[in-house]
Amino acid sequence: MTEVDEKLRAWLSERNVDEVEALVPDITGNARGKIIPAYRFLKGEGVRLPEALLVQTVTGEWPDDDLYDELVHPADRDLFLIPDASSARMVPWAEEPTAQIIHDCVDAEGKYHELSSRNVLRSVLQLYADEGLEPIVAPEVEFYLVEKNVNSDNRLRPPIGRSGRPERARQSYSIDALNEFDSLFEEMYDFCEVMDLDVDTLIHESGAAQMEVNFEHADALSRADQVFLFKRMMREVAMRHDVFATFLAKPMENEPGSSMHIHQSLNDVKTGKNVFSSPDDRELTETFRHYIGGLQKYTAAATILYAPYVNSYRRIAYGDSAPRNVAWGIDNRTAGLRVPVSSAANRRVESRFAGSDVNPYLAIAATLACGYLGMKEKIEPTPRTEGSALDLEQTLPVAFEVSLALLEEETALQEILGRNFVKAYVGIKRKEFETFFRVISSWEREYLLLNV
Repeated sequence: MTEVDEKLRAWLSERNVDEVEALVPDITGNARGKIIPAYRFLKGEGVRLPEALLVQTVTGEWPDDDLYDELVHPADRDLFLIPDASSARMVPWAEEPTAQIIHDCVDAEGKYHELSSRNVLRSVLQLYADEGLEPIVAPEVEFYLVEKNVNSDNRLRPPIGRSGRPERARQSYSIDALNEFDSLFEEMYDFCEVMDLDVDTLIHESGAAQMEVNFEHADALSRADQVFLFKRMMREVAMRHDVFATFLAKPMENEPGSSMHIHQSLNDVKTGKNVFSSPDDRELTETFRHYIGGLQKYTAAATILYAPYVNSYRRIAYGDSAPRNVAWGIDNRTAGLRVPVSSAANRRVESRFAGSDVNPYLAIAATLACGYLGMKEKIEPTPRTEGSALDLEQTLPVAFEVSLALLEEETALQEILGRNFVKAYVGIKRKEFETFFRVISSWEREYLLLNV
């Protein structure tokens, strides 16, 4: 039995909820789970899913047999799902009153399951709590609107706006370009309001029909939850307007890639003050310096969590705006680590490495883990970069296989994220790469078929 929290019970009753979507973020950061009649949910009989769900690839397969047998109990046991009442939201596109509630995965003994991505973030946050610190995070998520693409062999194209024409030129920060999709974005904001998503601003990015939403800063787990819910919601809104919304990191070869920038700072739990700011606000605090130093030292090993698919490396290797290295600078958008100009209370670093295709729980966990190691090891950062960091040497991995190897070799990061989780993650990514590599591309047919 899983007792339903009284506040959650009242919340569901007040809204006359008929059905409950019990959601679990999978390894990709997408929603898995069950839809349950509300009366059944309120009985507290509990929700279960197969444990194997946590090691399923984006293609619906599993790691190789030996690793699968090591990670998953031979009896294919159940996960036990515990609803997080703070995550409860209505589903604004449902025809009947429907709630969506994110659930935590626990084992039969009630312990958080180590292969759950939400639990990986929880474990990193506990390390900060043990130090009397609370990470504050504000994600910025980019995505493209594209024409509906029902044939995966066809290239993606920008959709037709209200003018009857697709975008051609770059339209960075254009209000008129946003207005091309007024009705879509009005519904997006309506849905965000219903779902209590703290979306702050919407801008048009530099790609054709490429957009960005910024989230208000708050605790790290709630921000990961909100990105998880927003991506699901945005896809739904787009389809209601006969287009697709894609968070693919590099969906079109001649357009810039999409990222998820992560603004991050640390508050002292007792005082509520930002430990990245000094009393006179003239110098970076020691904590801030070491945090940046950790991001610099460990980002290469964490790249596979920021760039989880083969397509992700098209953004890193061939993008015109993705970071090439771990340089840092004050208000320097060419650097992978940017310290925005801000008040002392809002002193923060913006990590610009992650693509929009990430699992938000894992990307946020990874950047916080790197910063934590920097503080514990007292790593000093390099001198700040004043000019263009794009002119500096490429130091980030630009190949999927190299990223996997770097994470496998970095024991300090494995200890924080969980050795079994890293083993599972690497196995899942290897299987995904194997299925990708089996596909013969149109480039090979075009240039090699009759020429070699």
